[in-house]
Amino acid sequence: MTTPQVQLSEKSKTLSWELRDGVLELALHHAPCNEIGTAMLGDLEKFVEALKAAEGKAGALIVYSHREAGFSAGADLRELYENSLVLKVAERAAGVRAFLERIHFVLNAIDASPLTTIAAVHGVTFGGGFELALTCDLIIADKMARFCFPELRLGLIPGFGGIPRLRRDIGNATVRDILLTGRSINSAKAMASGLVSQVVAEGEALRAARATAAQVCKFDRTTSAAAKQFLKPIPREELRREIDLFCELFERPAVMEGLGKFIRNKGPHPYLP
Repeated sequence: MTTPQVQLSEKSKTLSWELRDGVLELALHHAPCNEIGTAMLGDLEKFVEALKAAEGKAGALIVYSHREAGFSAGADLRELYENSLVLKVAERAAGVRAFLERIHFVLNAIDASPLTTIAAVHGVTFGGGFELALTCDLIIADKMARFCFPELRLGLIPGFGGIPRLRRDIGNATVRDILLTGRSINSAKAMASGLVSQVVAEGEALRAARATAAQVCKFDRTTSAAAKQFLKPIPREELRREIDLFCELFERPAVMEGLGKFIRNKGPHPYLP
């Protein structure tokens, strides 16, 4: 029995990827703003196979969005709420844990990839979308990008690895401000805190990411991978603890109340106060 060949150019329901001139590009295009639910998670799991297959063929990975609203609004909260309504509390917790284990596997694979990884972000980069960007080595943001962890408004914490990765990358004072206030920060503040490596004009993040990828691909890949591994340890123990805490919090009635309130909010920006 032969193993199916992994494609380095493919388009699925929620995203697509392509190997271009030694750079693997992952494009998110799930309407309305790349919410990460079961559909996107399944496609991301397929992408991880392509990412592994690209080692030796590519030097860099770029993750970006085709959606005008932004990079990603985060987890698919409507799907989470509607699925949870029909389950008992214990079943909800088990389902959430299984989902988190799967998304952590995907994000850890991107985090640990020997390729130099670049998130090109614009607009809304919230919750799980922010957590996806944090797996990358570099974040390049256009001047209209905004970053936020709104989870505390739902009675939760970030669950896709956001707290350990944010703590790894920037100072604790900024981490506490982002997490505990739920406020969004703009690209300028993100760059000042060390979260973002470049801020570019509106609509220019992908172009800048491609130029950066071309630069990093000039160097010996073994050396680059070794430097990355030294510079960027994965906080695996903290990531496991985050899953446990998220699941513990998720069992509380306040969470379903918060999710229901979010779903019923018909305003243009339900993620913001």
